Amino acid sequence: MCGRFVSSSTPDEIAQYFDAEPPAEAAIEPSWNVAPTRDVYVVMEDGGIRKVAVHHWGLVPFWAKSPAIGSKMINARAEGLAEKGAYKHAFRKRRCIVPADAFYEWRKVPGQKAKQPYAIERRDGEPIAFAGLWEQWRGGDDEGGALRSTTIITTDPNGLMATIHDRMPVILPPAAWEAWLDPANDDLEALGKLLVPAPEELLVLRPVSTEVNNVRNDGAQLLDEVDLPPEQGSLDA
Repeated sequence: MCGRFVSSSTPDEIAQYFDAEPPAEAAIEPSWNVAPTRDVYVVMEDGGIRKVAVHHWGLVPFWAKSPAIGSKMINARAEGLAEKGAYKHAFRKRRCIVPADAFYEWRKVPGQKAKQPYAIERRDGEPIAFAGLWEQWRGGDDEGGALRSTTIITTDPNGLMATIHDRMPVILPPAAWEAWLDPANDDLEALGKLLVPAPEELLVLRPVSTEVNNVRNDGAQLLDEVDLPPEQGSLDA
């Protein structure tokens, strides 16, 4: 899964990297500990124009009775997206990219209840492009506004990620962005083939402080590498 990530780049930096227009909404404060239900940046195509926008993290389907359902839909499994009622409409027409500078995952430590957090980044330091879906929900709005929300797609882990978790977010290479973002592209079979684990050599992971466990903690220090006690063993254990 992907339940926490880093969004420290400015909206202008995101727009430049993804060759998109900056968001019309007010900028989000940089965060090194983005948690579900917060607002996040997404890259989407709207009216033939690639744009950066601000969405709620936690997908709220158009048919939902309440936006509260979004807290349970922060991730969408790549398997069966075209058939699942909560995702099939978005998979066909409303695909996006969720940009991140890093993300976190927790590894079970043998013999211990506590888990060890790791930060995962691109080895080359470039931003990460998570494959996402977005929806627009108008329920309960008397003023004609709408809640736009997003979810991050996950898939099986590559060999590196498998050392700490059994899932990982789908990371799209630049060559896939145009096809993924194009709402007129309804080749679901081809789109599904993009939802695969990223190459192991793309990523690097480092153990970080358990300070990241608390969503109230924030700051660049959360990415600082820590030394693990010998009893935790190695990632090959």
